[in-house]
Amino acid sequence: MMNRRTLLAAPLLLAPLAARAQEEYPARPVNVVVPWPAGGPTDAFARLFSQRLSTDLGRPFVVDNRGGANGTIGMAQAARLRPDGYNLVITPNSTYAVAQHLYPLQYDAERAFVGVGLLVSSPLFIMVRGNSPHRTLAQFTEAAKRPGARVTYANSGVGSTSHLAMEMFIQGAGITIEEVGYRGGGPAIQAMLAGETDIFCLPAAAAMPQLAAGELRALAATTLQRSRYAPEVPTMQELGFGGFEVVEHVAMLAPAGTPETILRRLNDASATALRAPDMAPRLAAMALSVEARPFAEWPAYFRAEADKWRDFVRARNIRVQ
Repeated sequence: MMNRRTLLAAPLLLAPLAARAQEEYPARPVNVVVPWPAGGPTDAFARLFSQRLSTDLGRPFVVDNRGGANGTIGMAQAARLRPDGYNLVITPNSTYAVAQHLYPLQYDAERAFVGVGLLVSSPLFIMVRGNSPHRTLAQFTEAAKRPGARVTYANSGVGSTSHLAMEMFIQGAGITIEEVGYRGGGPAIQAMLAGETDIFCLPAAAAMPQLAAGELRALAATTLQRSRYAPEVPTMQELGFGGFEVVEHVAMLAPAGTPETILRRLNDASATALRAPDMAPRLAAMALSVEARPFAEWPAYFRAEADKWRDFVRARNIRVQ
């Protein structure tokens, strides 16, 4: 049997081993849950980013798609995974900040996860077809206000940043636009191109190919500053919608209880990976901007983002049908 001296010494002997285990992180493959289907913008970024982390940290970061209900199904599953640093989540703010105000969740959006930090952001554009007679947002708004006008917009998903941006525009312009729902950005784009709807809003990452080809025309950007991906497009604020800002932020999270030393290591590794020279052209091709911020900034950012969209969802009485 161990004597008293051995028992007292045991924690001191184990402490360096625990510290060493965390210093050597990752020691095995890391599971990266993407609570969205494969093939979309979030998935494309997550795969590029995970590949870079795999190279930099010497262990595979493997994307695990678990889509459904604006990302909440995958988030519920991820919340039950072990908080050991080997289970992570990459998802946009429509999932981690907005969904809690619209969906009956099986997890606590604020307490079930901790944020490793923001990764990238994408501007959103309010767009019409390339052959639309409306060349400015003012022209479109004027047409929508005419007596008997019937105008429709494509909604790529209730609670998406695209949906919220359109609702913010409708509120600010004081107009009525009939909503037509679609399952994702791809179908919404196809509906626009086919003439089924008149206007919509999507992150640049999803719409840049059609914008570049002239099939779609951007009337306004939803960021406070003009986007470097389409600097000729005015911002909503420039067009008279004061304080109008909707940005798609993509972040990395982990189940609550994940050791802080690992979270900080991942935050540092993420910033290094995103700023690697060979990543710049790849992110630009996706119309993404690096948003890596210090680990300590996450709680304040999350609270402000969640509160902002809680108030807006309530004010507009937005609900999942």
